Amino acid sequence: MFSSQAQFEQAKHWRRVNYFLGIPATALAAAAGGAELATATNHFVAGIMALLAAGLGAVLTTVNASHHMNQATSAANAYLEIQTASRQYRLIDLPSADVADARQQLAELTSRRDEQNKTAEPPGPRAVKKARANITSGGQSYEVDNRRVI
Repeated sequence: MFSSQAQFEQAKHWRRVNYFLGIPATALAAAAGGAELATATNHFVAGIMALLAAGLGAVLTTVNASHHMNQATSAANAYLEIQTASRQYRLIDLPSADVADARQQLAELTSRRDEQNKTAEPPGPRAVKKARANITSGGQSYEVDNRRVI
């Protein structure tokens, strides 16, 4: 739950970075083109706007925010899949499973989690803090998780 929520928070961060850099770069490029075409006296202003747009575009390309956003979202969804599989096993199969079957299922779920941990980028401290706040405030609590298995 914590890993998934932290990855979703990290994806939100990268989406903001992508917009923060991409929108001004696009607007500056359009304005520079318009200023250049409008009149010959705006060459200096158009040149400055074009340089700023190119600089923001270079930063956006280097940071690759959209890739990080997609990667964090994929990792968050993978953690949710593991959480759902764990919940379903605990509620449906575990009550009738013998110890060997339960241990095998636990090993498989642990292996899936470990594999995901290897490929997921660690979320930043701010994403972890926001995820913890969301979870502790009940944002990720489900009635079914409070059921006791007999």
